[in-house]
Amino acid sequence: MRFRDGQWLVAEGMRVEYAEEVYRITETPSGKGLSLLCPTRKIMTRGDVLNLATLSIDIEPAFDGCLSVSTTHWQGAVQRGPDFDLFPAGQPDVPSQVAKSEKGTTISAGSLSATISSKAHEFEILFHSTDNKKQLTTLLNRSIGFAYSPATSNPTQTADMRNLKHYIFTQTTLGVGESVHGLGERFGAFNKVGQKVELWNSDGGTSSDQAYKNISFWMSSKGYGIFIDTPERVELEIGSERCCRVQTSVEGQRLKWYIIYGPSPREILQKYSILTGKPGNVPSWSFGLWLSTSFTTSYDENTVNSFLDGMKARDIPVEVFHFDCFWLKAFQWCDFVFDDNMFPDPQGQIARLKANGTVKKVCVWTNPYLGQASPVFAEAVAKGYLLKRKNGDIFQWDMWQTGMGIVDFTNPATCDWFVSCLEKLFDIGVDCIKTDFGERIPSEDVQWFDTAVDPKKMHNFYAFIYNKLVYETLQRRFGANEAVLFARTATAGTQRFPLTWGGDCESTPEAMAESIRGGLSLGLSGFSFWSVDIGGFEGYPEPWIYKRWVAFGLLCSHSRLHGSNSYRVPWTVDNDDVSAEGCSATLATWTHLKARLMPYLFSQAQEAVRNGIPLSLRAMCIEFPDDPTAWTLDRQFMVGDSLLVAPIFEEAGSVQFYLPSGRWTNFFTGEVKSGPAWFTETHTFSTLPLYVRENTLLVLGKPGEKRTVYDYAKDVEVKNYFAVDGARASLVDSTGKEVGTLEVKDGQVSGKEALSGDYVITVASE
Repeated sequence: MRFRDGQWLVAEGMRVEYAEEVYRITETPSGKGLSLLCPTRKIMTRGDVLNLATLSIDIEPAFDGCLSVSTTHWQGAVQRGPDFDLFPAGQPDVPSQVAKSEKGTTISAGSLSATISSKAHEFEILFHSTDNKKQLTTLLNRSIGFAYSPATSNPTQTADMRNLKHYIFTQTTLGVGESVHGLGERFGAFNKVGQKVELWNSDGGTSSDQAYKNISFWMSSKGYGIFIDTPERVELEIGSERCCRVQTSVEGQRLKWYIIYGPSPREILQKYSILTGKPGNVPSWSFGLWLSTSFTTSYDENTVNSFLDGMKARDIPVEVFHFDCFWLKAFQWCDFVFDDNMFPDPQGQIARLKANGTVKKVCVWTNPYLGQASPVFAEAVAKGYLLKRKNGDIFQWDMWQTGMGIVDFTNPATCDWFVSCLEKLFDIGVDCIKTDFGERIPSEDVQWFDTAVDPKKMHNFYAFIYNKLVYETLQRRFGANEAVLFARTATAGTQRFPLTWGGDCESTPEAMAESIRGGLSLGLSGFSFWSVDIGGFEGYPEPWIYKRWVAFGLLCSHSRLHGSNSYRVPWTVDNDDVSAEGCSATLATWTHLKARLMPYLFSQAQEAVRNGIPLSLRAMCIEFPDDPTAWTLDRQFMVGDSLLVAPIFEEAGSVQFYLPSGRWTNFFTGEVKSGPAWFTETHTFSTLPLYVRENTLLVLGKPGEKRTVYDYAKDVEVKNYFAVDGARASLVDSTGKEVGTLEVKDGQVSGKEALSGDYVITVASE
């Protein structure tokens, strides 16, 4: 939303008023913060206090390193929910410290402070580290205000607000060279400076400015992050309306955000996880290969069996088999009933699949909608399970499913019914759920069962309540750390219900690059686990792009083969090329590599959950925040702390990548390179730039290991990559429990008593 036409003019159709000075500072009602009364003109005489608007700006400490900033025009406006579920693990205590000096009034929350300038008739709020060593950002003159649209010319026009829109906005300064990242799974440029970003969940694919997962949190390269505390539509002009500012605006009377001081990206994400919750744990089996039926392809029990038998014959272990939409009857999605024409005995089929060892777990597709052709539809209408229009009709349209209704999760009875449907799936052997869709939730002319909620806030928040319900149902059935979703939509806090995948991408190298940018941005928004449709979702991937995508996809935290109108089993892609460079051999190679990496991956997963950071894709700037180049890298990533990955986008295998400072060892060849520097390499389909960071103890499964779940401390290989005293590697079992720690002491690896079997320790050399 732009309120100005260039630097000098107000945008056509807008009336804009700004906080022009800080007239008075008092305590907030809680007694913990400061409340600033800010008139929209400078007060020079007593008469100036009449016939004008004021803005109230409340600044309060949230916890160490975090301040909240709330701006309100009319305080009597009703604040309808839903609201984000903040501090799910409890809010840490922080003393409120207020000090006055000749520079102004300073309020501190541990390491973070805000100073309100004491200059007469000025408006300036500086956010800085409490030790005054680092300035973060500033609210300067004309940086906080409100706007009417259409423009009013007379204050009495606001007596009737029915045809007026009212917006609140803030503008924080954007420093020279500062970059902005995050805001959910965004597929455009990694650095958001220069972009207009609208936080409104949309089913728009991976090649536009729309996003399935809009997260109202962004991170600055200057050592701070900002979380916007509302699930409603938020519009940001990031160095776009004004090149030197980040503008945040909402329609309404109030805008609240939290500023978080790191200063490192790790610390910012860790503190953000205090606000919105830490990512949930995922079980070790979920890291194995997932195979799907694909979407509109034809499949029945024989098809499924042929897929899994074919994978086994080609030495490609499959951990999870996924039944996509057409496990249900056409026009009836989603009534949770298998199509008995295609799957006459689903319980028996699932039992047979697991018994013959071709797959360990089974997943099915769901969405929170119900087609009217389903026999269940009439019951859902009668019992109030579906969203209604304001006139009492069920909200229906013919998008996706004919006469489709939307499940109303604000009704407790609806939740009970939905859970009972899931439980029936679990009873027949289903282990995990793909929670698809949930983006196109109407915000106009609808009435939720809970009449207190604001439909405009429900649009984005629906993702939270939908995924929360399914995830917690899985937890109750299988255990706290055994629940797994495959979700497409998300909002702030949804990281608590892993995992998510990147949505509907095309089968092109450009789409693979888009997906990487999306995964990197989501990781910088507090999500630990992420996946992608290997080979691309739309279209028919050429064998070379399939194989390049396999290498990338098996180094994501989670790995799934899934397509739209074509299968993703490898032999259908290249006419069953049985050579060492064929799709089947390539998929087997990378699946086996991921199995060997499991002791490292699962240990790193526990750290990622503890600290609220991504496992993979992990942006380079998280590990190397002091390297300016790291903030620009959107075609490579880290897997955990120690592995650097550069996917390949060309058939011939040429790739450019950047190694930060230090010694890096090629995982495949043992060649050592030193950074910081750019490199160009050429790879076959069985390798890519996979480099191990110096000072690493890398724990691997034994050579030839192909299982996903095994004893991660038995028969392992420990590789010492120039590790110095103090270097450590945590050992965990297949449940994530720590069973020991390896550490370099006096040049030797200690803690070996936690290892068992025929383990070996090797040392990398120059």
